Amino acid sequence: MSENEKLDPRKKLGEYGEGLAKEHLVSLNYLIHQTNWRCRSGELDIIAQDADILVFVEVRTRRMTGRYGTPQESVDQRKQRKVRETAQVYLHQQHKHDRKIRFDLISVELNSQSEFIRLDHLKYAF
Repeated sequence: MSENEKLDPRKKLGEYGEGLAKEHLVSLNYLIHQTNWRCRSGELDIIAQDADILVFVEVRTRRMTGRYGTPQESVDQRKQRKVRETAQVYLHQQHKHDRKIRFDLISVELNSQSEFIRLDHLKYAF
């Protein structure tokens, strides 16, 4: 990890939100397969299993300052397409073409001091 990555506050914020999202999923008895899976087309935040469904979870963390909108609003059509394309690469590489899949969104809201406010889990988000 480079020195810039260690100090990047956005990266730390994202890691914090992803940690909360993983804890939430585990509390619902999801099995976490991978986190931060990367390939050329992008990154998948969390790949989990809910019963017989393989779930690709996009995690968005925001400080609720009112300047940039909600975490959910940041997952636009372009981002959804990118996550879908990356999931297809994962399914191909892992030989999991026959699996039922789902795309969820977990949004984590923090106050201006980066203290936890709320976590929302939207199943079948896109």
